[in-house]
Amino acid sequence: MTTTSVNCKINLGLYIVRKRPDGYHDLETVFYPTDFFSDMLTTEPSTQELEFVCRSPWDTGADSDNLCVKAFRLLQKDYGIHGVRMVLEKGIPIGAGLGGGSADAAFALKALAQHFNLPLSSEQLHHYAAQLGSDVPFFIHNAPMYATGRGEILTPVSLDLSDYRIEIVKPDFSVSTKEAYAGITPRVPVLNVTDIIRRPVEEWRGLLHNDFEDSIFQRYPELAEIKAEMYAKGAVYAAMTGSGTAIFGLFPKKRAAL
Repeated sequence: MTTTSVNCKINLGLYIVRKRPDGYHDLETVFYPTDFFSDMLTTEPSTQELEFVCRSPWDTGADSDNLCVKAFRLLQKDYGIHGVRMVLEKGIPIGAGLGGGSADAAFALKALAQHFNLPLSSEQLHHYAAQLGSDVPFFIHNAPMYATGRGEILTPVSLDLSDYRIEIVKPDFSVSTKEAYAGITPRVPVLNVTDIIRRPVEEWRGLLHNDFEDSIFQRYPELAEIKAEMYAKGAVYAAMTGSGTAIFGLFPKKRAAL
């Protein structure tokens, strides 16, 4: 039996650049991993083809739609794997913009590859991950990445936020991806996100922006209030992450927690 902690991510800047012919959008962002929230994924042998158990305080839908199950089916198609029990314990809020489902999918691919001794390189795992969702490849590498395309084109960036404490507030409501994109007018940012993050973190405020905030904060002013409170409590930078409703703040570690 193997148990793995599954971390989430935050977006440092999120710019919706253009709408694509396939209906998706090209974006620019930096993904940064954080374990402020985490899931737990356990794999162990089973006499059945696949057993999947999801323990969650939220409604995660049918098990057959879970990305962990889809990851198994994807590998099963090419390698004929069978006989595993996966138990997923959810701690990453859903609908938060934290990439919880994508993280589960990526960690499931890695856990299944290890469980069945599949000779899969990071590049091969990336290929499978891209078939499961735009954010999934990031969690294969699980290091700071500049993301373009739908989020699947990744370039490593040198970024260390270890001097800061990441705190995240997720209110009780969520915003659907469809609702979030309905308020977006695609545009090319004046400054590239990689140029901004090379500056001191104290200079990010006013420069590093999440395009979803403009319309979502109008409809849900409590999110703007959470962001403002983080600054009032001493955050050097705060923003919404992804298209969800989680707000994160970067606090110098010497300051007390919220």
